[in-house]
Amino acid sequence: MSRIAVTRTSHRLLPDARRVIANPYLPGQEIVPGGDSRAGMLMQRILEIPEAEVAAVLAGLVADFSLRHKGLEEVLQRHFDLVAHHLGPANHLSRDRRLLIGAYFTHEYSVEAAALFNPSMVLAPDQAHLRIGERRFVMSLRAVGEGHISSIEFRSGVIDAASNLTFDPLGPQLITGHRASPIYDKRRFRTTLAELEAENEIARGVLDRLSDRFTIAELEHSLAVLEERGPSHAIIYETEKIIRMLASSNYVTSFPPESALMERVIFPAGPHETRGMEDARFVRFIESDGTVKYYGTYTAFDGFKILPQLIETEDFVSFTISTLNGSAAQNKGMALFPRQIDGRYVMLSRKDRENLHLVTSSDVRFWSDVTEIRRPSNPWDLVQIGNCGSPLETEAGWLVLTHGVGPMRRYAIGALLLDLEDPRRVLGHLRDPLLIPDATEREGYVPNVLYSCGALINGDQLVLPYGFSDSGIGVALIPLGDLLAELKRREP
Repeated sequence: MSRIAVTRTSHRLLPDARRVIANPYLPGQEIVPGGDSRAGMLMQRILEIPEAEVAAVLAGLVADFSLRHKGLEEVLQRHFDLVAHHLGPANHLSRDRRLLIGAYFTHEYSVEAAALFNPSMVLAPDQAHLRIGERRFVMSLRAVGEGHISSIEFRSGVIDAASNLTFDPLGPQLITGHRASPIYDKRRFRTTLAELEAENEIARGVLDRLSDRFTIAELEHSLAVLEERGPSHAIIYETEKIIRMLASSNYVTSFPPESALMERVIFPAGPHETRGMEDARFVRFIESDGTVKYYGTYTAFDGFKILPQLIETEDFVSFTISTLNGSAAQNKGMALFPRQIDGRYVMLSRKDRENLHLVTSSDVRFWSDVTEIRRPSNPWDLVQIGNCGSPLETEAGWLVLTHGVGPMRRYAIGALLLDLEDPRRVLGHLRDPLLIPDATEREGYVPNVLYSCGALINGDQLVLPYGFSDSGIGVALIPLGDLLAELKRREP
């Protein structure tokens, strides 16, 4: 272990199965004998319930579930709208029957039922009404529920000058955001299609009918023109499929401004993330004009493939989700530097799954200029290394927390120091791990793992939240001066 004194605080954030959301439930999209879908058959059975009984059943449901879900009746109406096409014209249905249909196509999902881990920590946008020395923080967390589906949750709180953390109390309800399509940039859309090997004559025809910035409705209209004019064959079908997949992978999720941050859950919505949004690394990014934006990089997983994605927000109320593209955006663990360097965005990546790389770009969504900066070299990280969140700027250099995988597949946390002006230069590294699982952190869904997605510098302390064994979250305090001194002693 490192000679640096590390203090684990008493904080423990553990999964709570009572934290549930109301998700659409679409039983049996398969076709059953007779040619009907199970959803259609269920709809018919609901329609046969007498009207008087509908009101009674709905009243019981509302009484039983309304305290568990904010705006329950609005949720049921939205879920009715998702399946109303099974009915044909449905204007004759009473409001109660519509809501009851929505309830049959709704289920509770416990977002933390399996695990809660891998946090990142940034300063909050709102720093008003605090005592001297206090700062408000936002912490993102990876929550895992049934089917091992990962979503993104948040915690908030205050840290004082002595690095004492106080977390805000959690409310009893969770909400998911309202999803909408963004305005698409045609140049970026075309470039991404080329990466997907779908920038063919058919795709060019679709895009040529669109302006430089277009909506999803305009895209669908252009696709409809293609379908009307062109013969139906496999190339057209596959091209349309990829275009629609790309469009639906870019979206906006927004929450009511009056909702509390701890109520908000970003639940997978894009086609690439049907099995989860993994290990979000948030960073407070300072633009060249001094304005602040928050970016989060995460791994989308569809059950077969992974894809790095980007979140943008200014207020943690509205989140824009988009694809990360380029030859360097091909694996897990991308982490953005908190500002541009020499007019370019800079990102850490693990392009080949084993080594640490540095990538630069003029566009935050496209990454190809890549340089390897570190290979596994210590006994505790010989299997692979990666980052533990975005680099932290210090006078001595860019502080990069790393994770390393060693014997018995144990994950430990270490650190590197990169040059401020040329972060491709490694100035120093820890020979020994900074943090390994202790006796209270070894057991869990994935044993012997410590992992973080982002720390915070608070005065002379490094505040490091970390996940342990994919089962919970702890916080460690590390003297920043001692850590930097040790890094400068350990030249590469």
